[in-house]
Amino acid sequence: MTQNERVDYLVNKLNAETGKDFTIPEDREEKRQFLRALFNVRVPKPLPDDVMRVQDEYLQERRRALGDVSLSDIPEIRAGLSLWQGDITRLAVDAIVNAANSQMLGCFIPLHNCIDNCIHTYAGAQLRIDCYQQMLELRGKYGMFYEHPVAVPMMTDGYNLPAKKVIHVVGPQIQGKYGTATPKMEQELADCYRNTLDMCAENDLKSVAFCCISTGVYRFPKDKAAKIAVDTVTNWMQENPGKIDRVIFNVFKDDDREIYEELLS
Repeated sequence: MTQNERVDYLVNKLNAETGKDFTIPEDREEKRQFLRALFNVRVPKPLPDDVMRVQDEYLQERRRALGDVSLSDIPEIRAGLSLWQGDITRLAVDAIVNAANSQMLGCFIPLHNCIDNCIHTYAGAQLRIDCYQQMLELRGKYGMFYEHPVAVPMMTDGYNLPAKKVIHVVGPQIQGKYGTATPKMEQELADCYRNTLDMCAENDLKSVAFCCISTGVYRFPKDKAAKIAVDTVTNWMQENPGKIDRVIFNVFKDDDREIYEELLS
């Protein structure tokens, strides 16, 4: 199959699966976006083997076209610390960190540009299924209304991503337009970084890329969140020499890059 044929095949299969018979766009780029939207809204259940195979081929071809970004492509600013601006789903590292929500199933909003949506889209349906299975086990232990707590990381495979693992963590969320970051929230955010690094060390993951946890729709001030991230990671690395070779602060927007550049200079 060509990549266009894969898109056509997947769109037809996933659209039929919805039972709603959405109108399929004719334009090629619009059809690719429509496919992403179908991925986004799909409930966590297995795909038929033939559909899963084509999905994996489609995502792997997209990955090849964009190109992986390896550690050798990212310079160190300080010993063991790097800053990289771009799409975290391209990083060929041991683990990338996903800013998850308490349901741990990814973002279901079609075409939303949050990192949770992007990671789940390009890892493939397997990632949501994996998270769902882990949440089922936790709900069997803690009750049917269990939601994953802040700063407790959950690990999955990376599936179609170049990263070997994805570590999902729920950051503290500031409520309301005029809410502020409390000392408790600042500690919780620091715990997100510390607990994730502990998980990496326990699983012999030597390189990890952090997104900007709790910023964006969770409303944590970017400058304060970045300082907590840099200070916590720096202290952890000093306290745990040799356990992790490289930590990458991954940013997408220019203003985030500028904040981290100043903190790491």
